[in-house]
Amino acid sequence: MTSIHGHEVLHMMLATQESFTTNTLVAGIEARFGPDARFHTCSAADLDARALVDFLAARGKFVARDAGFTTGENKICQH
Repeated sequence: MTSIHGHEVLHMMLATQESFTTNTLVAGIEARFGPDARFHTCSAADLDARALVDFLAARGKFVARDAGFTTGENKICQH
């Protein structure tokens, strides 16, 4: 199974320009990449959608908004 870099999720969030909750982001990830998709980051691997969202939140990759959170271009490492 191919693993998708977590950056793809952050770029998806930027493209939608929406606010998310944990549940709506997990649903959006599963809708776009499939419910069985696996993700990796620079320091983690074999994450499902919920684990990826938890990981990104713990790393400060989200920006709070009144109705949830989004991300910013400055939250995506450039490598």
